Amino acid sequence: MLQGQVAIVTGASRGIGLAIAHALAKQGMKLVLIGSSSDIHRVGEQLKGSKTFQADVCNEQQMNEVVAETVATFGRIDLLVNNAGIGVFKPVEETTVEEWKRLFEVNVQGVFIGTKAVLPQMKKQRSGTIITVSSDVGRYTIANGSAYTATKYAVQGFSGSVAQEVRPYGIRVGTINPGMVDTYFANSTQGLPEKAEWLKAEDVAEAVVYMASAPKHMLVDEIVLHPLIQTYPVV
Repeated sequence: MLQGQVAIVTGASRGIGLAIAHALAKQGMKLVLIGSSSDIHRVGEQLKGSKTFQADVCNEQQMNEVVAETVATFGRIDLLVNNAGIGVFKPVEETTVEEWKRLFEVNVQGVFIGTKAVLPQMKKQRSGTIITVSSDVGRYTIANGSAYTATKYAVQGFSGSVAQEVRPYGIRVGTINPGMVDTYFANSTQGLPEKAEWLKAEDVAEAVVYMASAPKHMLVDEIVLHPLIQTYPVV
């Protein structure tokens, strides 16, 4: 179903974003991959035929340029995966204003800018899917994560509102909300023994493929996934 379609993936240099890129490539999609560092170009070498851009998702001009080049090259945009994100986990009184601002800049403003950038083309096509990789803490709260949790609640609200706004154009908007995932997130180390039973990046990638592959008449608003060992509030 995704064969030959065009996807833009942000935060594709490593972790969940890299796994998403590989999963979409296996589906036969044409890929435009965005990363904040030059590492993104090494991903392009792995995934032959993909286009890579070192760009800041918080920079509207850079994202508009990526979208314009995507349309110039492929003629359309079928899927945007807003995956880029950062995390800071501290008690609120230890969280700096600079950390608070940076989290909102990347996790919320980045989603807003990416979504805004692709919508004119998707509206012109009268089709498209926008998926944001958010977090399960966009549905409940955790201690020592006030800033990060606040960004994910914002993403949920933004995505839900945009979904209603663009439905008349045949555009679908949804979120993937994973729990504990074994990645490098928040300066962690991937593959630690204590993470052995956590979700893998590939698990999240498969959820993205499922949401993107849904029949055109069906909207999957939200997917929440946790490792079996994780305890969390039931909402």
